[in-house]
Amino acid sequence: MVNQVHCTDSNGPLAKYESSGTSSSGGDSSKESSRCSTPLLDSDRTDRLREKMRHRMESGDRWFSLEFFPPRTASGAVNLISRFDRMGAGGPLFIDVTWHPAGDPGSDKETSSMMIASTAVNYCGLESVLHISCCNQSKEKISQHLIKAKRLGLKNIMALRGDPIGNEWEEEAGGFSYATDLVKHVRCEFEDYFDICVAGYPTGHPEAKSYEEDLRHLKEKVDAGADFIVTQLFFRSETFLKFLKDCRAIGITCPIVPGIFPIQGYQSLRQLVKLSKLEVPEEIKEVMEPIKDNDAAIRNYGIDQAVEMCKVLLHSGEVPGLHFYTLNREVATMEVLRRLGLWLEDPRRPLPWAVSAHPKRKVEDVRPIFWASRPKSYIYRTQDWDEFPNGRWGNSSSPAFGELNDYYLFYLKSKCAKDALLKMWGEELMSEESVYEVFTCYIAGKPNHNGHKVTCLPWNDDPLASETNLLKEELEKVNRRGVLTINSQPNINGKPSSDPIVGWGPSGGYVFQKAYMEFFTSSENVSALLKVLKKYEPRVNYHIVNVKGENVTNAHDMQPNAVTWGIFPGREIIQPTVVDPVSFMSWKDEAFALWIEQWAKLYEEESPSRMIIQYIHDNYYLVNLVDNDFPLESCLWQVIEDMCKLLDSPVEHPAELQP
Repeated sequence: MVNQVHCTDSNGPLAKYESSGTSSSGGDSSKESSRCSTPLLDSDRTDRLREKMRHRMESGDRWFSLEFFPPRTASGAVNLISRFDRMGAGGPLFIDVTWHPAGDPGSDKETSSMMIASTAVNYCGLESVLHISCCNQSKEKISQHLIKAKRLGLKNIMALRGDPIGNEWEEEAGGFSYATDLVKHVRCEFEDYFDICVAGYPTGHPEAKSYEEDLRHLKEKVDAGADFIVTQLFFRSETFLKFLKDCRAIGITCPIVPGIFPIQGYQSLRQLVKLSKLEVPEEIKEVMEPIKDNDAAIRNYGIDQAVEMCKVLLHSGEVPGLHFYTLNREVATMEVLRRLGLWLEDPRRPLPWAVSAHPKRKVEDVRPIFWASRPKSYIYRTQDWDEFPNGRWGNSSSPAFGELNDYYLFYLKSKCAKDALLKMWGEELMSEESVYEVFTCYIAGKPNHNGHKVTCLPWNDDPLASETNLLKEELEKVNRRGVLTINSQPNINGKPSSDPIVGWGPSGGYVFQKAYMEFFTSSENVSALLKVLKKYEPRVNYHIVNVKGENVTNAHDMQPNAVTWGIFPGREIIQPTVVDPVSFMSWKDEAFALWIEQWAKLYEEESPSRMIIQYIHDNYYLVNLVDNDFPLESCLWQVIEDMCKLLDSPVEHPAELQP
């Protein structure tokens, strides 16, 4: 343990702790020391999609996948990414994102197919399949899209001819008119990099001369290099089972996944049937016609119909997985999956934090704790790294974090609209204590004085995590005193890795944590805190910094402190979360900026509310505390209690003030 204090602060409460040592961030990336090799916790992070399918089929573990389409608006993109997070919690094997030629699908727009699929992979950790069609594209343009997809971390393609933009198909000069040619092109140009999916039509493609001819074309696509098939929707289980049997009879051996469409509305069904040129069976029409104006009744019928059809498919023994056409909605699909027993409310976490599915991050298993509630921001700021820490963080001479200048990227924005945020955080703030109340209500999960429940903060866009709930009572107390917590974890001494709250990693292991707390607080509190902390060394490590970068720490300025680790059968110790002093200085910039970017800017310039938030930004300190004695009851609450007692004491005792 290193106890020497390092500080840079000329006038504030840190000034008397100044020494020659300083902590800084900046310089070149140094990750050579992080190259320790550790066995991966979850082979699903490295396996190709086709291998994941094969493993599931061999083990008899049934699975599901989900289809989405790009939204038309920026706010729609924000909502869709939130839906990815919610529906991703159920454990889909993959999602796919459709391609709309008229919507600039390969661009960098937040509503493009390319950006939505890339966000799903990189920021939501979802295995993703990007649709690409031949429609209105030259061979060169398709290659450009595929090069971009590869660069963005996408490694699965659904190769389609696509629907014509007009009424009739028009050949593109230098392009392709058939999906088979697109599959051949992908294999020729990119060899085996992409896993390729193609479409199957259980009743035959509407433009095919016959059902048999369409089957032959499907086999041509598979022979050209396709890895698996997802079918068009259908309404009867026997339709798919016959199609599957016919495919096997002509030598198609790859996985064939049935496309399931839970009917969710009368008009949406009519539109989809029109586009797909399918016939709705009479028995379905007869049920729907009398209730066509009752959306709830239609949805309930659609759920029942989908569940019964899926049960037949799954019980046939021929169907290992189901692919759902969601229409970007979640209620009906999630209900069908729950009734089928396929929805996993709390799938096993391979690591304590949200992983990315980008192939270059497949070995990443260590991160600083500071971004625990903002994993998408961490991924964004480290997206240009060529290598990622594996096994340990290493001696962090200076990890090069990218700047976060755009807090309004659609995958980093708050899920809540401005009006909702104002209702939660205060349409008018009266004092710093008004801010304390917002934090306290968030921790408590209770409504504020205006009756609105606080479900998020600028540093955490979700309600309190179940792990943090273990600390709720103590966190409420300290937030009322102006210790504004934004990150914390309890100490854990050998809980099973299967524990539903703090567990992670493979079964049969044990997990450990040091108590950690991170918070903003006033300069007065920091002055008292520094006096109190003297009697807790070396047990407690601390790092305190203001917006100007003036900081004090009693930790080694280059050495990370592991605060989460796990021991698993037949593996090395895994330490996925660290408190790293250099990374903290990069996080500091983001943490302070969120006061302004996400809270102060809700109010008019020069308004009292905005000035209160600005004052906190300018004058408060960001503090992190680590209690290294994890087998003992955490002393961090006593540290804060001692700080408050010192502040409340009418007479300062000389012994307490001794630096």
